[in-house]
Amino acid sequence: MARPRIAIVNSKSFGLYTDALQRLSAIGEVTKLEVPKDISGKDLAIRLNGYHFIVASVTPRYDREFFELNESVVMVVRHGIGYDNIDVKAAEERGVIVARVPGWREREAVAEHTVALMMSALRYVPQAYGIVRTGKWSERAKYVGRELSNLTVGIVGFGNIGSRVAEILKKGFNARIVVYDPFVPRDKILEFGYEYANNLCELLKTSDIVTLHAALTPENYHMINKEAFECMKNGVIIVNTARGELIDEKALIENIEKKKVLAAALDVIEGEPIEADHPLLKYENAIITPHIAAYTWEALKGMDDAVVEAIVSYLNKKPIDGVVAMPRNPRKLMIQ
Repeated sequence: MARPRIAIVNSKSFGLYTDALQRLSAIGEVTKLEVPKDISGKDLAIRLNGYHFIVASVTPRYDREFFELNESVVMVVRHGIGYDNIDVKAAEERGVIVARVPGWREREAVAEHTVALMMSALRYVPQAYGIVRTGKWSERAKYVGRELSNLTVGIVGFGNIGSRVAEILKKGFNARIVVYDPFVPRDKILEFGYEYANNLCELLKTSDIVTLHAALTPENYHMINKEAFECMKNGVIIVNTARGELIDEKALIENIEKKKVLAAALDVIEGEPIEADHPLLKYENAIITPHIAAYTWEALKGMDDAVVEAIVSYLNKKPIDGVVAMPRNPRKLMIQ
């Protein structure tokens, strides 16, 4: 008996630590595929011809051309929260359902990693470890940090993760919190005991640390640019666990060189994955982790579960959690 075909595309982590692959194999034919991150929509459509469900990673891009040329896919499920590499409007127009991992699945993991990066930058953890490894313990006086309780942290994006980071920093460290999010009412921010910024520059002017938790949209692309850096304090720390494309890398490097940026602690980089010759890696105060903020046992299990449950729900004609595109006339599953 023919079964639905499921493609796991460019995901290194899906099913690595859980039984998700076995669970999907019980309901369909599962194939893991690697494609170039910059593959064209046409070539991707051809490569995925005949597959019904796509488990998508951060790459490649599923653009309009892909959805117009591929007629077999009925649902794309993003193995993660962000879905900026999927043309949701084009998918909807072509009858393809798009779903993602609900934000709460990754909330704790990403928030904790954000704070870990922040503290690593603030207290020079990687640099201090480096001098110990090279027998230079006596140089420790170079690494005098600051205490969060005396600092202002600007939260850009007060959604699922940004709100949790704010909570940890306020309740755990007694930091002053300023929030900028044009989609969240001022009263709601004030209810939590945080300060409200009317615009991004207002937040940047007052923040010792800026942490990014905004979605990547056309409006937010390179939101941290030359003009934004001009609004910032000298000696600012930039933390980003959202999307690399939120930061104009050229402007960031320029301000690291000018020493306006004390440190950049990043889990995401535009154009990732990066190689060892990436220009940011020559700076000791650029702390970069390889997009692992959601890499905890708990979060990965939750993400895998969410993907499996979305596909099972589709097959059982039940509501799908995490839907971001539900066409009026969804494609029918055609199994030959």
